[in-house]
Amino acid sequence: MTRQAVILAMFALVVLATAAGCTDTEPERTVLTVVPAGSLLHPLEEIEAAFESRHPDIDVRLEGHGSIQAVRQVTDLGREIDVVAVADASLIPDMMYVPMTEGGENYTDWYVPFAGNEIVIAYTDRSVGAKEITAENWYRVLARPDVRVGFSNPMLDACGYRALMVTALGEEYYGEPDLFEAIIGSSFDPPLAPVRAGGVTMIALPELMRPADEKVAIRDGSIYLLSLLDAGGIDYAFEYRSVAEEHGLRWIDLPPGIDLSSAERTDDYRKVRVTLGFQRFGSIGSERIGQPIVYAVTVPRNAPHPEEARMFVDFVLAAFYEERPGWPTPMGQEPGAATVYHATD
Repeated sequence: MTRQAVILAMFALVVLATAAGCTDTEPERTVLTVVPAGSLLHPLEEIEAAFESRHPDIDVRLEGHGSIQAVRQVTDLGREIDVVAVADASLIPDMMYVPMTEGGENYTDWYVPFAGNEIVIAYTDRSVGAKEITAENWYRVLARPDVRVGFSNPMLDACGYRALMVTALGEEYYGEPDLFEAIIGSSFDPPLAPVRAGGVTMIALPELMRPADEKVAIRDGSIYLLSLLDAGGIDYAFEYRSVAEEHGLRWIDLPPGIDLSSAERTDDYRKVRVTLGFQRFGSIGSERIGQPIVYAVTVPRNAPHPEEARMFVDFVLAAFYEERPGWPTPMGQEPGAATVYHATD
């Protein structure tokens, strides 16, 4: 065989081998799109790894948003999402128990509550007043003109309107009628002014929340305040306890009467309501009523992979049965026996 023939033969073998390799591909994995509230990202990342190790044919992809924004991915932006998990269970019936099309079926008709949390005041060693702040004087420290405070956008994130609720509840709890104005209200243009009538405090928000000075900063989600806190851009942030713990922050525990953690204090929490001014998206429940913090999960009716989505939901519920550091507090329901709330309930 001539040298040229040998080269041609070798070239042919390479081509055949390459062609054979192209046909020997791994089976395509099912992509499961999960959109959780930002405060669930840390635990769900751990759950994702465990779930995928057990189900290697499924690729879970997490996309964190504020709770309102998480629901809006389905209801207003028209995306096909497999699983939605929020930090305020009431958002699901308020925003998703509505028809997808005129006369059609709802975006979903069920949800499962699975965890709770509480609002805390998070800070670092560099925060102004860090050496003097306590559970007894926190509101006085935050009211100081030189102290910068952050919370998430109430139009997008449940932790945001809960920050307003906690501050408003604090006025009555501590007997400080100007507490809300000093910490938050006067730092916006126009100012946020609670209105009290019949034992209920109403806080009506404008469509655009514009800070009037540097005392207050808002971000789209509570987790986006963390980098601002770390960098010293703010001194204190209204955060979920699980987020502060997971991120290694210092925090002040608030009284159960105002921290939105206690089912026994539901009647007290309901004394404050926040009306959202964001009117461009009709599915948003404009009035948020104070109530204990409850996380919930659902599978939208138009989920591309409903069977795999329910498998993942069951896996999440089982994982949350045991309390873990940096996670929202489990509701203690036996795996496989969690309460499912339906639209007809």
